[in-house]
Amino acid sequence: MNWLSKIFSQDAKNEAPAKKNSDVTPAKPNNNLAACSKPVSSSTEKQSQAILKKFAPIRDLDDESINHLAHITLTYTPESVIFRLGQKTGSIFYLLKGCIELHPDCDNSYTLSDDSMLAHLPLNSGKVCGATAVAKTDVVILSIAGELTQLWADKSHDNATQDDLNPGKLPAHITGSRFFLSFAKAYKEDKLSLPSLPHVAFKLKEAISKDVGINEAVKIIQIDAPIVAKLIQVANSALYASASPTANCHDAVTRLGLNATRNLVMSISLKHLFHCNDPGLMKKMQSLWKQSLYVSCLSFVLAEECGVVKPEDALLAGLICDIGAIPVLHFAGQHPDDYTDLDELETVLPFLSPASGSLVLRNLGFSEELSNIPKHANDWFHESSSDQLSLIDVVILAKLHSYIGTPKAKGLPYINTIPAYTKLKNGKLNPDFSLDVLHKAHQRINAAMSIFS
Repeated sequence: MNWLSKIFSQDAKNEAPAKKNSDVTPAKPNNNLAACSKPVSSSTEKQSQAILKKFAPIRDLDDESINHLAHITLTYTPESVIFRLGQKTGSIFYLLKGCIELHPDCDNSYTLSDDSMLAHLPLNSGKVCGATAVAKTDVVILSIAGELTQLWADKSHDNATQDDLNPGKLPAHITGSRFFLSFAKAYKEDKLSLPSLPHVAFKLKEAISKDVGINEAVKIIQIDAPIVAKLIQVANSALYASASPTANCHDAVTRLGLNATRNLVMSISLKHLFHCNDPGLMKKMQSLWKQSLYVSCLSFVLAEECGVVKPEDALLAGLICDIGAIPVLHFAGQHPDDYTDLDELETVLPFLSPASGSLVLRNLGFSEELSNIPKHANDWFHESSSDQLSLIDVVILAKLHSYIGTPKAKGLPYINTIPAYTKLKNGKLNPDFSLDVLHKAHQRINAAMSIFS
């Protein structure tokens, strides 16, 4: 038996008859799950590279990796249970042919057919299945070995550690852009205009790294009266839902703690970076700040609810996830002849921002974890090294939610198919969880946005 067959047989052992659709009940995450249905046939015949390249994130791997990617093709009959919610698996599944119904741990389910817009996305990712998948017709499933997760993690790590804007890894229409070429040249020659932190934020960051006490921190913060006012406002805001309001900087810092205070002062100060002189570009800056602020507040609430990541860390991480757009827009203001209009900038921005964002954060002295946030925030299939929910996982979940109800929602993966989702613990493994949390926290999010904006 080859290793692919072993993976499959492990996922499908203790075979049981498939339930009728009306009887399918989303299973709770459990290590002793009821068995899946056995496929009527399986084949180790290699799929063509053209077919494999239809699927994300396989299509972003290099040709050699794709050619050596081990996989098996499985055929199921109607009503077969392909995998179950909470099932641990060493495979990543894709729909090649037919129609399936997926049941996350909630009242809702959704149907996916091979001709749908999202058929190129994986049905599961990470180490745990985020739904129960039931065949509605005869279906053919492509089961990719778990090495895909490692290959994607390696590529993601390479992207995080490489500072150059490698044209070989980007679409030709982007690398052929005059603006891209000009920006990439300035980036490589270290000639970009990078933002710097306001004095108080920088001084406080340095001081706390040297273990100063609350009194010393308060003395630094009080140099900037607007920051003091904002900090007190945050400490008394709906974000913290405090019963007893505080009226001075010392009490606010005492309540929040030094690390939380540092991150909040940094967050308050970051707004000053989103500024440029060109009116058209300034409008884009303001839109970017508002979106970053929304992601930041979503991150705070999700982190607080999950109880693994510190909320103030998540607040700051959400705020900096798109900071790379700042040097790009500044460069556009300095070189207006290198681009035709704002639409062209919108096209190249996603390809330039991740690398420049990491550059900005390293230049500002942020930690490696925070400096890598811009390179992973839009990578829905990023698998962080920790089995627990991590800072980048929270930002990815928040970023995905921030697009709901916007034009950018088109083509987004279902939340139960991304690795960050599968790390929600303590009964929170369902796609309604985060939406419900954010709905209940709507007032708190709006209050926080009004303070920081």
